[in-house]
Amino acid sequence: MASQDWFDKDFYKVLGVSKDISDADLKKAYRKLARQYHPDSNQGDAKAESRFKEISEAYSVLSDAEQRKEYDQIRAMGSGARFTAGGGGQGGGFEDVFGGMFGQGGGGARGASYSYQQAPGGFDDILGGMFGRGGGGFGAYGPTRGRDVTARTTIDFITAVKGDTIKLQTADGKPITVKIPAGVADQQKIKLRGKGEPSPDGGEPGDIVLTVSVRKHPVFERDGLNLRVNVPVTFVEATLGATIEVPTLGGAPVKLKVAAGTPSGRVLRVKGRGVESSKGKGDLLAVVQVAVPSHLSPAQREALEAFHAVEPAENPRTELLAKARE
Repeated sequence: MASQDWFDKDFYKVLGVSKDISDADLKKAYRKLARQYHPDSNQGDAKAESRFKEISEAYSVLSDAEQRKEYDQIRAMGSGARFTAGGGGQGGGFEDVFGGMFGQGGGGARGASYSYQQAPGGFDDILGGMFGRGGGGFGAYGPTRGRDVTARTTIDFITAVKGDTIKLQTADGKPITVKIPAGVADQQKIKLRGKGEPSPDGGEPGDIVLTVSVRKHPVFERDGLNLRVNVPVTFVEATLGATIEVPTLGGAPVKLKVAAGTPSGRVLRVKGRGVESSKGKGDLLAVVQVAVPSHLSPAQREALEAFHAVEPAENPRTELLAKARE
């Protein structure tokens, strides 16, 4: 079965794989390269056609357990070994692999032509599955899929959170309807199947890959599946405690209890009022911000000064200063 080609060529290197690769991973590697260098995808490119032949030759040997074993043994013998194709009276050599596969008899591997009409069972079966057809030779790959198209659109914050159906227009002026799923994130990509360029020969159309930009909201911001909102409270509300109203996205405000002595920055949670998507449901996070009055009447100032005279002798910066010295 062996020939000098087996010694001269590193089939593992041709396919870009390691010597211990599994049969399944070998097939994946071959299919990826075959798609890239296939003549149908590189018409008129002689280098691509030559590369495709090398890839196919390498896979024909390594995909056969017996040939792969023999090939590995040959390569392990070192530079002193030489192999011939088998002359008159000898059992067929490496050429028989191609002779049987391509219907050429004992013509030799170097001269083998990658015919586009083969019997089932060779490379055509592999590429048949790859290009969406059954057996029948390299000349019947089926129609070409249309190209994908990239596009961008900008949507409102509430549309991104709640989801909606919007109307867009393609570059050629064709209107399309796009379903925005609830919870879509800024810069997330949405695939619109079959909305890309048509096939040049009657195959499936390509897709539109739509990148979504989300406008910022003046009040709410995303925090994963949660919605975060800053809620101002007065000094008195934070000190003595209060029940306040907090806005929700697209709904009526909810009432929250602010406990006495609540500091600025504390987060109050409203369960289930965040982003709802296929991944789950988030919460509304209300971040307390103590509002300081910027203007005081004489009576108000006098009242605060009286409070200051009797307030607890606590320095709120004591812990901060201690940590800074560590």
